Amino acid sequence: MPRAARPLAEHYGDLVWASLIEARPAGLHTRQLVAATRLKKSQVARGIGHLRDVAAAEHLTPIIYTYKDGYVFSDEPADWIEYEKKQFRQILGRLTRVITGTLDPHLARCPEDEWAQLAVAQLTGVRATLAQLSK
Repeated sequence: MPRAARPLAEHYGDLVWASLIEARPAGLHTRQLVAATRLKKSQVARGIGHLRDVAAAEHLTPIIYTYKDGYVFSDEPADWIEYEKKQFRQILGRLTRVITGTLDPHLARCPEDEWAQLAVAQLTGVRATLAQLSK
């Protein structure tokens, strides 16, 4: 369920939305969005957040980011899937580092710790799922 928009985030999102629609099918990088909207970089970021949380779902238009094109509203499902896979790979990397860098040493030092056992058991399944989704 999307979180409720705050008025400023919604305003920034509307400005970013309009700029991206105007640039469509091309995308815009953050610096280009700053110039197009006359917002600060942090305000553009809040606007992008609003689009991801609320507006994209309302308009059924996924917003993706590519290094080549920046933020873009793509009509191609293949673009959406590639973006989603990249996001899952990033999450998988972060989760793997939590497991190997924190939980594994925790369990090695305190093998009877119920919290660490639970966390590893639960996250191992999540890790496997993310690995499948990121292929």
